[in-house]
Amino acid sequence: MKIENSVAIVTGGNRGLGHRFVTQLIDRGAKVYAAARRPETVDVPGALPLELDFTRPETVAKAAQEASDVTLLINNAGISTHTSLIDGDFDKIRLEMESHYFGPLTVTRAFAPIIEANGGGAILNVLSVLSWAHLPQTGAYAAGKAAGWAMTNAIRQQLAPKGIHVASLHVGYMDTDMAASVAPENKVDPTVVAALALDGIASGTAEILADDLSRTVKRTLSEPLA
Repeated sequence: MKIENSVAIVTGGNRGLGHRFVTQLIDRGAKVYAAARRPETVDVPGALPLELDFTRPETVAKAAQEASDVTLLINNAGISTHTSLIDGDFDKIRLEMESHYFGPLTVTRAFAPIIEANGGGAILNVLSVLSWAHLPQTGAYAAGKAAGWAMTNAIRQQLAPKGIHVASLHVGYMDTDMAASVAPENKVDPTVVAALALDGIASGTAEILADDLSRTVKRTLSEPLA
């Protein structure tokens, strides 16, 4: 789809990768709703702050009413609790699944009819290399992202006849607050990731692999388990 003159909504648009998405979309000529649990924290000039907390469905419904001209949805909001599946706090495990599967699905179900009514467009789900690489110490996060990958692949087929392209973004560590404890040399620039993702949306790419780690892991998925 064409980014210029599109109307985008970015969840988690007040910080990290979401902040970069909002900034670059505006720079490319889009109208942008920056959705956040606390819309007063949105600080990008030209962005339209919008309250959206996918753990509170009423805010999703209200956002869909207010942003009825959207043609591009970027499901970016998320968390990482570093919770293991066997002995981790079960409430945190549920929160990870809510953040990476049920939440984006709720937002998608609210905005897909709007995008269709506006002539079609695109949805981008921000996932992770951990959609495919599942480590014990981040089991809850990986399970949520794996569910998000499955959801993305299913709705891509369901929404294509409605003129809505669905893409996923896969990346490892980025230089954002979520990965503050990771060594700088192991992180990629979220500004670069956002640019690659928007280019992928514009070209109709289904899976956008934003770093070497994601490309390597995806390439080895067919190999036997160690």
